[in-house]
Amino acid sequence: MNLDPRLYWIGFNLARGIGAVRMRALLDFFGNLEVAWNAPYEAYLSAGLPEKLAQRLVHNRKEVDLERVYEQITRLGIQVLTWEDIDYPKHLREINQPPPVIYLRGAFKPEDDWAIALVGTRRVTVYGRQVTEQIASALVKNGLTVVSGLARGTDAIAHEIALKEGGRTIAVLGSGIDRIYPPENTNLAKRIAENGAVISDYAPGTPPDSVNFPPRNRIISGLSLATIVVEAGETSGALITSTFAAEQGREVFAVPGSILAPQSRGTNRLIQQGAHPYLDVKDVLEVLHLTKAQEQRSAQQLLPVDEVENCLLNLLGDEPVHVDELCVQSGLSIDRVSATLALLELKGYARSAGGMNYVIAREAPKEYSVHGDL
Repeated sequence: MNLDPRLYWIGFNLARGIGAVRMRALLDFFGNLEVAWNAPYEAYLSAGLPEKLAQRLVHNRKEVDLERVYEQITRLGIQVLTWEDIDYPKHLREINQPPPVIYLRGAFKPEDDWAIALVGTRRVTVYGRQVTEQIASALVKNGLTVVSGLARGTDAIAHEIALKEGGRTIAVLGSGIDRIYPPENTNLAKRIAENGAVISDYAPGTPPDSVNFPPRNRIISGLSLATIVVEAGETSGALITSTFAAEQGREVFAVPGSILAPQSRGTNRLIQQGAHPYLDVKDVLEVLHLTKAQEQRSAQQLLPVDEVENCLLNLLGDEPVHVDELCVQSGLSIDRVSATLALLELKGYARSAGGMNYVIAREAPKEYSVHGDL
């Protein structure tokens, strides 16, 4: 019986000591994780795993019923994304050592490629609350997705305002996706899943633990084109997110505050160290050239799908197709295919998969008909 390949990704995700580096090593050595899961002890050693870890893997896989685990996960309404999935977030895939497995409630959409992290202290001041509300509202109104960590204070405010303004928001947890923390944000998490996504790279059932939260911050910044820090003390976790953002080559913005306010010491220090001072949402749009998010929506409204676009949309799927193959199948010239693909990308209906290969986007119009002669 053929099992869903995700089972083996989950199996290794459950194994303590198997992170992104070792997962990549296993894939490189064995070719796929099904072969790796069923490999003998000696093969694990040959793949470069330490003796104790190899022993633990051999023992643990006997104790784990992967089909039962997967059934429990799906019964909870949790989706599983891996490096192999086309829906794996584009910007997160680009960071060093992206999480091999993401557990998800809700859905990623193409517009989430234009996401901004909005983070800050849990002990938010009146000033911090006002600024967070203003920034979250402005981001949503400019077609941007708000990413945060569902924590008390700044995070929760950012999510709430994004939802209130009818926008998309993504919450990244430091616990299993079925273990919402803090518990008072359980209803907020449910609403986020209905209008965005709640995600975690920790397996379901993982309790919130202080050691989990700093690593999850790399996912918050990794999903985002930039990170905005509203308020942060000198030891705030929000500063960890900004550090990850800088290491990932993403822009960092900080809201200036009073030099007398403890909650502004971290943000003022970030500005001193070279972060962009956030004064208006235009600062973000200009630095990141983010007019594209609005252009896509305008293009969809002003430029309806025509016959040539219909043709290419019907030739695209989840598996990458090379431009040359599209020319052969459609009978169109390379110039016509390239121009049409560019327009489909602008509309958010097609996506480049690299190497002149393209896939259909999740938001491609479902009403297009099977192409005929052009």
